[in-house]
Amino acid sequence: MWKKHPKALPFLFFSEMWERFGYYLMIGIFTLYLKDVKAGFAMTEAESADLYGTFIALVFLTPFLGGLIADRYWGYRKSIIIGGLLMGTGYCLMAIHSLPVLYVSMTLVIVGNGFFKPNISTLLGNVYTTPQNNHQKDEGYNIFYMGINIGAFVCNFFGAVLYNMLGWGYAFAAAGIGMFIGVLIFVIGTKHYKAFDIKKGVKENDMSMGKITALILLPSILAGVVGWILPGNIFGSDSTDAFIFACIPVIIFYTSLYFKADADEKAPIGVLLTIFAVVVMFWAVFKQNGTALNTWADRYTDRAVSGTTEKIFNAVKFTQTLEYKKDSVPLYDELFRLQKQDGKVIKEYNYPIYFRNDVQSKMQTEGGTLSVWATNLSQSINPAWVILITPLLVAFFTWLRARKKEPSTPTKIAFGLFISALSVLVMVAAVQAGNNGAEKVSVWWLVGSYGVITVGELLLSPMGLSLVSKLSPVRITSLMMGGWFLSTSIGNKLSGVLASMWDTYENKANFFWLNFLLLMASAALLFLMLKKLNKVMKERGIS
Repeated sequence: MWKKHPKALPFLFFSEMWERFGYYLMIGIFTLYLKDVKAGFAMTEAESADLYGTFIALVFLTPFLGGLIADRYWGYRKSIIIGGLLMGTGYCLMAIHSLPVLYVSMTLVIVGNGFFKPNISTLLGNVYTTPQNNHQKDEGYNIFYMGINIGAFVCNFFGAVLYNMLGWGYAFAAAGIGMFIGVLIFVIGTKHYKAFDIKKGVKENDMSMGKITALILLPSILAGVVGWILPGNIFGSDSTDAFIFACIPVIIFYTSLYFKADADEKAPIGVLLTIFAVVVMFWAVFKQNGTALNTWADRYTDRAVSGTTEKIFNAVKFTQTLEYKKDSVPLYDELFRLQKQDGKVIKEYNYPIYFRNDVQSKMQTEGGTLSVWATNLSQSINPAWVILITPLLVAFFTWLRARKKEPSTPTKIAFGLFISALSVLVMVAAVQAGNNGAEKVSVWWLVGSYGVITVGELLLSPMGLSLVSKLSPVRITSLMMGGWFLSTSIGNKLSGVLASMWDTYENKANFFWLNFLLLMASAALLFLMLKKLNKVMKERGIS
């Protein structure tokens, strides 16, 4: 696989693989840890979803600044190393059970990701700028993307073993160690990409950092502070208010780019702003994998194992043993786990929430036990599908291209939204199969839903980045790439807002119907505008 590619590729591949190993290991257990009564912070579903949404929103907002700083001042290698060290330190600090330390560690991860994520991808692109390798760029990125998903797939198995055997802290520490391994591999491979670490500096038509600070960053910070200190919660929580207020000046700025643009730039900027707006809904639903779908796996999915499977899973520590205690069932708490007074836990019950809707297990005698596979293993379903589907999708579009029938990039994104909406219908059916949560359902419902939305992801996520690079006016390419990350960030935050409403839906099918309608509305809007968008693409000779 490596022989025909630059020698830098394997080092960048494994650096990114270990970085994603750490990130997705942490994300896979984050809300489970926050909600854990004994060893976590006993947060409710709404509290954990709100914090998770804010966290991943900021994680995808900082790459814009990290990319600009690397482009103009630090260079890519320095930025990647600093970012990786900050993230690794942040993961390790999460092992300390302290709310203030948790916020510090989250900040380190947010800032570190801003320096690491955009710049390792840019450096890879630079490696493929030579005449002998330029034609391999797409293939190189496909291989690199596989590294991302291999890391995302295997990490959850390590996480399950560690938190089952030793506790949450060791799992977070493993994420940090994985990140440090990624940095070490990157440093070892320095000689293969040192020549491609070229700072672009500030060019004549570039917006200066001072202007970016004055027009975007400062107004955004001030608006966020206003949103935080306003009495009451307009959008559900202080953090959500602050985030939405902070986004307003940024959205106004990006909208102004269209109105201030020259006549020949208006159309491509308009296309990009349209795409940015509609893909927000995709991320709002897709990123519920760490919240609502993690909750579905934890409470509503039949995770019991028996026979040979139980023996194998027990041997490799993929299981947790739950003890049934009939007399400890509290009747007045919705989550069947704790009693609260004035927001504080005053009494804890030794009653695993898993048994709430597990009829067969409730028939067990007092003190009976049950082996269940660790919830976070469900987080490996999506990357597994990516690894399986990507080669098939690439082959399919290659086949269409040979027959000159390959759809345009906006068309692919529109179908990505539509297909993602269909994935939500699988979860609606899962709710019906489980009699609205009264009984547990097969894990195959989650596998099916993830499988469908993965097709949507592959049609949308890489296509969006490609579209930005193709259509952006040269003078504002970095700013427009920041617009893509902004839309991702807003969608991530909205995913937390939606997931925080989980417990307010008596009929869980209605929760998924809301997600379906949001995605279908976005898809319909994009399909209505496709003719105009494709016309702009055709006028510029872009497919």
